[in-house]
Amino acid sequence: MFTIEQIETAHAQVKSGADFPDYIKEIKNLGVQSFETWVKDSHTEYLGENDFRAESKPKYAELTIADDTDKETFIKQLKSHQKGETDYMKFCEDCAATGIEKWTVDLNAYTCIYYDRAGNEILTEEIPH
Repeated sequence: MFTIEQIETAHAQVKSGADFPDYIKEIKNLGVQSFETWVKDSHTEYLGENDFRAESKPKYAELTIADDTDKETFIKQLKSHQKGETDYMKFCEDCAATGIEKWTVDLNAYTCIYYDRAGNEILTEEIPH
């Protein structure tokens, strides 16, 4: 199965949201089926076949997730990130400021779902492939 080191090597190539679809293809080829990333520190749990799990360490000091969700601002910032206008850290800071607690990615369905602190789905996006 895959290792966190393999995933982090692939992620190192991601400079902005514009690189995300290629990253998804690469880690899917490693055997990742889904993952969940927590905005507060960017630790991620990756799932593979036969209940295989691997969890990354936190990537930065904890961010505070806003209590109130600002969906419109989040979507605007997400679109900016996807165009390559912001880096990953800025994107995570924007998520925290707009109340996004985590996102989950399903590599078979090619979807990314963003959630608020209450566990509500805020946005579901299809990942280009």
